[in-house]
Amino acid sequence: MSSRKSKSNNLIHAECLSQVQRILRERFCHQSPHSNLFGAQLQCKHLIELLKRTAIHGESNSVLIIGPRGSGKSMLINHALKELMDIEVSENVLQVHLNGLLQINDKIAIKEITRQLNLENVVGDKVFGSFAENLSFLLEALKKGDRTSSCPVIFILDEFDLFAHHKNQTLLYNLFDISQSAQTPVAVIGLTCRLDILELLEKRVKSRFSHRQIHLMNSFGFPQYVKIFKEQLSLPTEFPDKFFAEKWNENVQMLALNRVTASHPVLTAADLMEANQLCSMDSKANIVHGLSVLEICLIIAMKHLNDIYEEEPFNFQMVYNEFQKFVQRKAHSVYNFEKPVVMKAFEHLQQLELIKPVERTSGNSQREYQLMKLLLDNTQIMNALQKYPNCPTDVRQWATSSLSWL
Repeated sequence: MSSRKSKSNNLIHAECLSQVQRILRERFCHQSPHSNLFGAQLQCKHLIELLKRTAIHGESNSVLIIGPRGSGKSMLINHALKELMDIEVSENVLQVHLNGLLQINDKIAIKEITRQLNLENVVGDKVFGSFAENLSFLLEALKKGDRTSSCPVIFILDEFDLFAHHKNQTLLYNLFDISQSAQTPVAVIGLTCRLDILELLEKRVKSRFSHRQIHLMNSFGFPQYVKIFKEQLSLPTEFPDKFFAEKWNENVQMLALNRVTASHPVLTAADLMEANQLCSMDSKANIVHGLSVLEICLIIAMKHLNDIYEEEPFNFQMVYNEFQKFVQRKAHSVYNFEKPVVMKAFEHLQQLELIKPVERTSGNSQREYQLMKLLLDNTQIMNALQKYPNCPTDVRQWATSSLSWL
């Protein structure tokens, strides 16, 4: 009898949870900045007007949307694009979405632009002398007459600051240059967390940027965050199962929704703690926890090189020399590895994507002198070392020492 009752309760809970998923999915998919981004109404209106000027009047524009993660940058641009697509004249407006985490160099970026503009067949086997020539050809292919009848293109560059690390900032230069010239109408929208983004731009790039900026800064405190989440996750009064809705809303502060199942329908504090740990987890720092001591030493050597040469690229030989200074100073045979072994550890760090080549090199180039960049910042390195199991004291001291063992 109790088994039958338990199954019945599980079915009821499963049905309720199905309705909860539908309600929350609809609520989050159809949210708009006007209702959920406090203080962003004017910015949203300004962005929509800017996009309309490109789509309707053929006016090129550029703007940066700046704000911390979770402040609503993506939601703002998505809402503005949705508004734009709702007007009839927007049927010929093209969108190109790029991400600095995916398009890590200009060659990959131009291929992605070509793909999203559906111009692979037009490009064919053509060989271009420069990135600018290639991009100009793509935009020329979209023209249907004069400027006002040309097909407008909206470029959205997520993780915009990462594009500033591309060689010579060629992509940014050409996009901003086109946005200021009488060519195909384009709008360049950059999304970034970096408040100092303009300092990362080269002078020639900065001079072609319109300097329009939209800042999204959440000024509300933790109680307001809790209130917002409760409102978003609470079930409405018209929910069919009143008892379930009441129980759900009482526990809605516990945000670990993925822990909810038919047999575990009410969230607990333990669920929240576990979810918080998963959310705050640094994936790259977790990789560092599994490295060998030698690989940890190489990362520390790279950290010191970054400090000394102000984030300039380094090569294996520079890292090896820095590591040797540490070995000679400590006079520990335990760290005295043969050079090929150190090279193997260096290559493993590249395979783990903790370091990456600055640019593609030919097969004839010497591996020792290929320029690389570290993909961990000092904070990530130091936090990872704090949690590294049985990290040798002298290695930890080396990491915290000033600059280098000169």
